[in-house]
Amino acid sequence: MALIVHLKTVSELRGRADRIAKVTFRGQSFYSRVLENCEDVADFDETFRWPVASSIDRNEVLEIQIFNYSKVFSNKLIGTFRMVLQKVVEENRVEVSDTLIDDNNAIIKTSLSMEVRYQAADGTVGPWDDGDFLGDESLQEEEKDSQETDGLLPGSRPSTRTPGEKSFRRAGRSVFSAMKLGKTRSHKEEPQRQDEPAVLEMEDLDHLAIRLGDGLDPDSVSLASVTALTSNVSNKRSKPDIKMEPSAGRPMDYQVSITVIEARQLVGLNMDPVVCVEVGDDKKYTSMKESTNCPYYNEYFVFDFHVSPDVMFDKIIKISVIHSKNLLRSGTLVGSFKMDVGTVYSQPEHQFHHKWAILSDPDDISAGLKGYVKCDVAVVGKGDNIKTPHKANETDEDDIEGNLLLPEGVPPERQWARFYVKIYRAEGLPRMNTSLMANVKKAFIGENKDLVDPYVQVFFAGAMVQKSSYEPLWNEQVVFTDLFPPLCKRMKVQIRDSDKVNDVAIGTHFIDLRKISNDGDKGFLPTLGPAWVNMYGSTRNYTLLDEHQDLNEGLGEGVSFRARLMLGLAVEILDTSNPELTSSTEVQVEQATPVSESCTGRMEEFFLFGAFLEASMIDRKNGDKPVTFEVTIGNYGNEVDGTSRPQRPRPRKEPGDEEEVDLIQNSSDDEGDEAGDLASVSSTPPMRPQITDRNYFHLPYLERKPCIYIKSWWPDQRRRLYNANIMDHIADKLEEGLNDVQEMIKTEKSYPERRLRGVLEELSCGCHRFLSLSDKDQGHSSRTRLDRERLKSCMRELESMGQQAKSLRAQVKRHTVRDKLRLCQNFLQKLRFLADEPQHSIPDVFIWMMSNNKRIAYARVPSKDLLFSIVEEELGKDCAKVKTLFLKLPGKRGFGSAGWTVQAKLELYLWLGLSKQRKDFLCGLPCGFEEVKAAQGLGLHSFPPISLVYTTITVCRVPEWKQYPPLVPHPSPHDQVLNETLCPTWDQMLVFDNLELYGEAHELRDDPPIIVIEIYDQDSMGKADFMGRTFAKPLVKMADEAYCPPRFPPQLEYYQIYRGNATAGDLLAAFELLQIGPSGKADLPPINGPVDMDRGPIMPVPVGIRPVLSKYRVEVLFWGLRDLKRVNLAQVDRPRVDIECAGKGVQSSLIHNYKKNPNFNTLVKWFEVDLPENELLHPPLNIRVVDCRAFGRYTLVGSHAVSSLRRFIYRPPDRSAANWNTTGEVVVSMEPEVPVKKLETLVKLDAVRRVAEDEKERKKKKKKGPSEEAEEEEPDESMLDWWSKYFASIDTMKEQLRQHETSGIDLEEKEEMDSTEGLKGPVKNKEKSRAAKEEKKKKNQNPGPGQGSEAPEKKKAKIDELKVYPKELESEFDNFEDWLHTFNLLRGKTGDDEDGSTEEERIVGRFKGSLCVYKVPLPEDVSREAGYDPTYGMFQGIPSNDPINVLVRIYVVRATDLHPADINGKADPYIAIKLGKTDIRDKENYISKQLNPVFGKSFDIEASFPMESMLTVAVYDWDLVGTDDLIGETKIDLENRFYSKHRATCGIAQTYSIHGYNIWRDPMKPSQILTRLCKEGKVDGPHFGPHGRVKVANRVFTGPSEIEDENGQRKPTDEHVALSALRHWEDIPRVGCRLVPEHVETRPLLNPDKPGIEQGRLELWVDMFPMDMPAPGTPLDISPRKPKKYELRVIVWNTDEVVLEDDDFFTGEKSSDIFVRGWLKGQQEDKQDTDVHYHSLTGEGNFNWRYLFPFDYLAAEEKIVMSKKESMFSWDETEYKIPARLTLQIWDADHFSADDFLGAIELDLNRFPRGAKTAKQCTMEMATGEVDVPLVSIFKQKRVKGWWPLLARNENDEFELTGKVEAELHLLTAEEAEKNPVGLARNEPDPLEKPNRPDTSFIWFLNPLKSARYFLWHTYRWLLLKLLLLLLLLLLLALFLYSLPGYLAKKILGA
Repeated sequence: MALIVHLKTVSELRGRADRIAKVTFRGQSFYSRVLENCEDVADFDETFRWPVASSIDRNEVLEIQIFNYSKVFSNKLIGTFRMVLQKVVEENRVEVSDTLIDDNNAIIKTSLSMEVRYQAADGTVGPWDDGDFLGDESLQEEEKDSQETDGLLPGSRPSTRTPGEKSFRRAGRSVFSAMKLGKTRSHKEEPQRQDEPAVLEMEDLDHLAIRLGDGLDPDSVSLASVTALTSNVSNKRSKPDIKMEPSAGRPMDYQVSITVIEARQLVGLNMDPVVCVEVGDDKKYTSMKESTNCPYYNEYFVFDFHVSPDVMFDKIIKISVIHSKNLLRSGTLVGSFKMDVGTVYSQPEHQFHHKWAILSDPDDISAGLKGYVKCDVAVVGKGDNIKTPHKANETDEDDIEGNLLLPEGVPPERQWARFYVKIYRAEGLPRMNTSLMANVKKAFIGENKDLVDPYVQVFFAGAMVQKSSYEPLWNEQVVFTDLFPPLCKRMKVQIRDSDKVNDVAIGTHFIDLRKISNDGDKGFLPTLGPAWVNMYGSTRNYTLLDEHQDLNEGLGEGVSFRARLMLGLAVEILDTSNPELTSSTEVQVEQATPVSESCTGRMEEFFLFGAFLEASMIDRKNGDKPVTFEVTIGNYGNEVDGTSRPQRPRPRKEPGDEEEVDLIQNSSDDEGDEAGDLASVSSTPPMRPQITDRNYFHLPYLERKPCIYIKSWWPDQRRRLYNANIMDHIADKLEEGLNDVQEMIKTEKSYPERRLRGVLEELSCGCHRFLSLSDKDQGHSSRTRLDRERLKSCMRELESMGQQAKSLRAQVKRHTVRDKLRLCQNFLQKLRFLADEPQHSIPDVFIWMMSNNKRIAYARVPSKDLLFSIVEEELGKDCAKVKTLFLKLPGKRGFGSAGWTVQAKLELYLWLGLSKQRKDFLCGLPCGFEEVKAAQGLGLHSFPPISLVYTTITVCRVPEWKQYPPLVPHPSPHDQVLNETLCPTWDQMLVFDNLELYGEAHELRDDPPIIVIEIYDQDSMGKADFMGRTFAKPLVKMADEAYCPPRFPPQLEYYQIYRGNATAGDLLAAFELLQIGPSGKADLPPINGPVDMDRGPIMPVPVGIRPVLSKYRVEVLFWGLRDLKRVNLAQVDRPRVDIECAGKGVQSSLIHNYKKNPNFNTLVKWFEVDLPENELLHPPLNIRVVDCRAFGRYTLVGSHAVSSLRRFIYRPPDRSAANWNTTGEVVVSMEPEVPVKKLETLVKLDAVRRVAEDEKERKKKKKKGPSEEAEEEEPDESMLDWWSKYFASIDTMKEQLRQHETSGIDLEEKEEMDSTEGLKGPVKNKEKSRAAKEEKKKKNQNPGPGQGSEAPEKKKAKIDELKVYPKELESEFDNFEDWLHTFNLLRGKTGDDEDGSTEEERIVGRFKGSLCVYKVPLPEDVSREAGYDPTYGMFQGIPSNDPINVLVRIYVVRATDLHPADINGKADPYIAIKLGKTDIRDKENYISKQLNPVFGKSFDIEASFPMESMLTVAVYDWDLVGTDDLIGETKIDLENRFYSKHRATCGIAQTYSIHGYNIWRDPMKPSQILTRLCKEGKVDGPHFGPHGRVKVANRVFTGPSEIEDENGQRKPTDEHVALSALRHWEDIPRVGCRLVPEHVETRPLLNPDKPGIEQGRLELWVDMFPMDMPAPGTPLDISPRKPKKYELRVIVWNTDEVVLEDDDFFTGEKSSDIFVRGWLKGQQEDKQDTDVHYHSLTGEGNFNWRYLFPFDYLAAEEKIVMSKKESMFSWDETEYKIPARLTLQIWDADHFSADDFLGAIELDLNRFPRGAKTAKQCTMEMATGEVDVPLVSIFKQKRVKGWWPLLARNENDEFELTGKVEAELHLLTAEEAEKNPVGLARNEPDPLEKPNRPDTSFIWFLNPLKSARYFLWHTYRWLLLKLLLLLLLLLLLALFLYSLPGYLAKKILGA
């Protein structure tokens, strides 16, 4: 649909003037071109076209205004014509001639004639409302009312504004819209408009400038500032971002480290669990723990990988627990947990620390959770450093629920869900006829059907096969069952070709589950399709071995279209309680219901047009053969096996379509005859390249530009791409704005906050615009559920983003710019994420360069960037524009230095749209081109170019070698070659004369061509080496613009030089492009500048551009050279250093014998040089070291470029600052930190606990009676040692970190609250969950009132602490470069960054010295200072650099997280130390099988600086056979430490004491140190006063004034106050700096074989004492604490309420044969059992049985230490540290089968619930922690007796009470146990009495009579008696009957 107005003429005009017409419809205005000097008739003859989306209403109005045009003032309105469109709507075509009316509605003579046409066609696009272009409401209102009033009918009275004002408003407004969303593009459908100057634009800017000039407050104008418009701040314009080399797909080093700490709540009875850790295909197992449900492992596993990131992040980490695995059986799986590596890597710090993984059983999904495993998981790539939270005593009560191993935002209860992946069909598969079988077949059968046998494989797993077809139809679905939300982010779908030999991948697609679901409150489950996804991979020519096969596996960027697959995905959450559910998670493959053809959208014919305007920079390798370019979209256009038409028949035209097609054909007049069938042309004619210069060739396209066009048929899913485009537009705008702001902050330009406000304003407008545009086509039949849901969620997101941007804008202030900038970066990420459409529609466009039928290089352009739409924002960003493309090599060929070169540079015009819209396809071509219908299709012919343009390029300087900018097709001017320099300064201007550029003038101005600058290293022999390239866009000056500020002359800017993906320096330059006006070069600005006669024709940089210079003096301190490597196999003997900056320089004195003394004897030299005033433009300074050989030869040793002199510029100190105020006294009162009598302090050493917990517990304490308090013995000071101090300090450090974190969280929340005023919902939720977590933590941390008897408030122990730095000391004190800097000397070229040639390997030595730069003359006050020595210049008070002997004392505390070195996953570490010639290997003291060894050693080495100053501390792994392996090493530069002002020789302790654990280590006392510092710094003092006062300069310090010696005698001393002055030395005016405190530093261990990946950490500190001072005392003893020997005596008295398991043999009664088993964790093999209480009928058992458990215990770490051999093959014993836990279990004894386990309890001896007084009070909740039971520690109570519950899990995995045990625990130290021995069980000494058991408790088969008596007699006594009587009676009867006959006979016979 369109309204077309053809404005013919305007006649009867008065006077002579420039005329311009403005035509407005629906608020959208077009201007005509300007007719210059026209008199009474203006012959416009122009056509304007409005695409309209909704039908035109008959009351709408068209308005035409005619103006007199003025370049300077605003245009003057001549008259207006308005017309109601009623007739147009009815008749579709109307011709009109009529008069105009003036401002007062009076009719004037002037008349106009025009024609109006209205086409109604397909209405696919919604209403057009230009109001949306506008963000500012006020303007919008103004606009509306002007539209309403101007839009009246001709007879009515229009608005009373002056015409000038009105047009001004319009102009101003269109600047706003231009700023906000790109120009409201004036459509260039009319080929006649050739010479229209850029009218609107300049005018707008002028108006805006005028408006700002009127004194409006600049902030009230919502634009950032005018400069943002006029000057060239925008990064986008001057620095195009062009990535040359593919970075994906290149393998890198990764290390996955997993620590399995322990497992809890495993489901199952009395199991022997093993944890299996699997990453990818590597498996590792922990050791097996016997009979426990909560095993403790603490084992560390490391997996090393060298793969590309894509492969790495898709690997699955699987942690599973297996029950009773041994050599013969694989064990049964208890449960497992899966997560992909990518999830871990995306965590903060790339790690999860101490989190609980939830185990679930994949085979039984209805079962619920199977237990928890606590682990640390970390993934490190090269160069990542992981902050490990400090590993000391982790005694935190574990809150499992609050610390689950899940990323932020995943709910802890995950449900089971089914994922249905439906695979429908594939299209466009390549022929895979490479298999040998095919050729064999052909030989035998004579036919060759080159067929694929495709099947699809989906990884979450599973596959389907359907043989031999090109367009396979599968209609199957793969069903996965997994927990939802899954922790694996991507699903991989791969089409594979099934082959007899091996299956190969045809193409791979990754489905990112985050993009197809939304987890918000209104979110949706993952859903996709049915939709097509496109697969890209290697090229489609078939060789037996495809070198780009990796690309088909999804690694790296695909270089060609492979196939497309129609698939769908749905997720269903399972109701696990449903009995019919199949409970296994096996993958199933089922049939899926087929979907209709049209479900993915109506097939439409698309038209892709391309014109090649220029092809240059063709690499010389391809220069000899003819070159052609091929463009493909999908398989269309592919020469090898492309398709020209869809294989499906084209849909029959319904009658309605008929007219539509007709219309189009008529509209493109000249194509009417053949529009039906244009043959697609997809490649340019072959052409032989011509030589440009010695590196590059170009194709001579000159006047005729080759074109291609391709017709293709795709489902019409443009809406998806349109929405993505709108978001991309907003994101591009935002990114450009943010880059500006960053640049402004970086270059310290003023008002970055205004620019940021403007950016946010643009963002919120863009978001509103999206909402109004995207909601169209709701009823589209082919929209999938994902389309609808995504649209909803995008609209929600953008709406909220718009609101947040609005509210943020109000908060942007000067000081908050940086924080808000960070928040905006989040917006940008979110926009980019939303814009990425998961359901593809049209495949990407590939452009290939072919030479000699080989594919050489390619570029890939996403199709959405080329898609045409009549709505400006939906238009693809490269559609109908001339785009510069750089072609690159495919796949792996592009890695390394091959990827550095440009293969070809194309200027290419592309357009993609529906064939119906074809008439627009030339709309963006530069004017002057026209189609030529030639036989070969279509070529482009150009009119003579419109404007001649000539360019000057100003090059100032570059830190590399020589350069020539290849600007083709003209030969490139060269710079002169600068010899031997790393920071050349060319200072010259290159001019390209008479460049002919094709294009419209104003387009060139907006989007100037890209200039490529390449830098080469010119060698006297051989060809020049490529060193790097950068891209720039020039600032364009049109012929009619004045060459004056603010835009001209251009600013110098730094351009980053790239070589591949690595940066290779910076180029300082400015570029401009000047249009040559009609009068030739005379108009151009004169090239003025200092003319340099010596350099001949080389022109220097003009004056306006070159920076202002002034004279600076550079002073250089030469100290010495270190670690110089050999040069050409010869050692360096007589080195010298040359310093050079901006052409001037100075040389050091010669070092005569490097071996003897590598220091210089002349320390300070200087030179003067002219440098720019602007510090950002300072040139680099070069340091070069040469070796002077015999006969005057010099060899370069190495060099270093100091890129920025900023840090060396001398800035006079600010004397007004507080610490300079030297008048008046400032008293610094020190609270007396040293308690005078130390014995009063109570020290809780046994469990150095977390400070926070103590505080909380103390608050909850109940008041205790004094009797209990007295139990606490007062530890003696002699019990304290260095380790007490160390652990106390670690606790403090952790506490600080924790507070730091919580304060960080609060800040974050505040920020969130600020930025989400409109959006309270999500934040609240977050807070809720966080609050809940905090609650839980509190609960778990307050185990209840009175944890044993604790020290009350006043007795909190005060242990002197040291400072534990979790990093190197250097990072805390700026590398100790306070006056002595270290510069690394490099030699050789940088390889490519990935080839492993790291910076390290190029270092050939180090130069030590410093620089000081200041303007001449020097400020007076410096030189006037007392003791100013002019020979030292600015470097006053520098120590002498003569050799000095030093005693170095290294204390190594311990190592953590070492990389395992042995097969068993452990290492046997020992320390090796190297300093100069000294090499100490402490091999005999290796620590067996430990990854966290505690060394506790000190080493003394004598060294002489400067020869021996680099200390290496390494950790090696001891091996019985073979050499020892290096685990990692760390290097410390001792010299910088020694000479530093921070005094890093010996740390300053917190307190001064002369005996005990905290003895002062330094040979100098604090007062001596203070005196010396004052003397060196020329500070007045120290003056010690009475009562512990000391005055230094104007500061007074106070402190205790007495000290106590070993015998308790007190003496007066000044040391305490001196120490307090030292600890606050940074407050001293002028010389103050922080002094290094007594400390332990943590240094990362690195291994040269695995550069950049930490191999563990080492805690150590170094003391240094000069040998000419008094000798220090003996080293501190830091040897590891010996564990203390204890004996735990457990007496099991009774049990009660034990569940009865057995049924009685005779009577069926329930009974149990009870015994109790106990052991200490880790000593399962020493488990002890009581005797059996047989046949308990009530569950009561009596034992009186004693267990004895001797163990070694480390109080500080709360661990039991045990040593045992790991296996029979182990060489030595391994030390384990295990938490102190006692396990008690009850069992039912069986004789012929295994004993039955009944229940258990595990007591943590440091904190377990106090036992109940009676069996009745003992409940199950005591053990589960559901009630607050007071917790006790056996190490404090020593003796505890009570009842404890025993628990087991029932079938439903719930705990149930299975019995109670009465026990007594008694803890004794080994000495007490010896004095007071007891017997095991009931033996002597001190035997326990036999239990009084009921008579039934015995074994029945040993006493059968007894048992019969018990079983039968008790119960059936009466029955038995009755039976007995009955028997007797029966017996009598029987006897009677038996004897009766005899008697009768006797009687009868009468015998």
